[in-house]
Amino acid sequence: MKISFDFEKPLAELQQQLDKVMQIEEKNKLDMSATIAELQAKLDQARKDVYGNLSGWQKVQISRHPERPYTLQYIELMCDDFIELHGDRTVGDDKAIVGGFASINGQSVMIIGHQKGRNTKERQYRNFGMANPEGYRKALRLMKLAEKFNKPVITLIDTPGAFPGLEAEERGQGEAIARNLLEMSVLKVPVICVIIGEGASGGALGIGIGDKVLMLENSWYSVISPENCSTILWKTWENKERAAEVLKLTSTEMLKNKLIDGVVKEPLGGAHQDPVAMASTLKKTLLKEIKSLAERNIDELVNERIEKFCSMGVVIEE
Repeated sequence: MKISFDFEKPLAELQQQLDKVMQIEEKNKLDMSATIAELQAKLDQARKDVYGNLSGWQKVQISRHPERPYTLQYIELMCDDFIELHGDRTVGDDKAIVGGFASINGQSVMIIGHQKGRNTKERQYRNFGMANPEGYRKALRLMKLAEKFNKPVITLIDTPGAFPGLEAEERGQGEAIARNLLEMSVLKVPVICVIIGEGASGGALGIGIGDKVLMLENSWYSVISPENCSTILWKTWENKERAAEVLKLTSTEMLKNKLIDGVVKEPLGGAHQDPVAMASTLKKTLLKEIKSLAERNIDELVNERIEKFCSMGVVIEE
């Protein structure tokens, strides 16, 4: 069991008690099955209590867990094969976004997503999952390739935001994201977007326009991170928990406000607790959505996609 956060400390204490009793049983050849069963029942109930009542900030923390599955791990677990494609054919190859043709249970797709790193070296190599303009242009190139060969597009979103550096702005960060919004809205193939971790601002939206936009249970999706929101409103990061609640950034709130189309359930405690099970659940969901969208007329699909996003935030006065 992976314990990382303050709110998980009661679980850690119970786990330690359980481990200690099991060690005593093994070392002294005693029958302590009743005690073990009792502690295990307490631990199971405690897990349900803790993870069943997470706050917005606690879900943000889980979405950032260093062992949470990233795009390449999902691709490895879900896909029969994957051919990664590189470069935007203009500047270079942005390592913060990966993509290529893949096969899922015989279904050919174009899969694109943000990629973070597991250690310091990998994080620097992937720029912490923050894409430059060439990353979004690479993503668009691959989407256009999928459209050419009539293959569905799947995007996996997990970024703290687009890279905010001066050089990124000089190369047209805003234009690259805006171009993706325009082109994805009229892409003539089914598009499914999944927020698998962090979904921050235009960095997420740059590959987030789809017929179906889904969120994993413990992911978040917002115009700004809780820390930055707190800094702007209260001039300090100290109110990040309050900001997380006000922003309504959880999957539950996003679905309630009709800004996404569905929530994909995670293993108890988060996707990092059982990546294989999480990938299996996501794979089934994607195949189901692809099958449903493939049966639709593509012109109607595009019109509905445009209408869905145009209607967001619209207030009708009676």
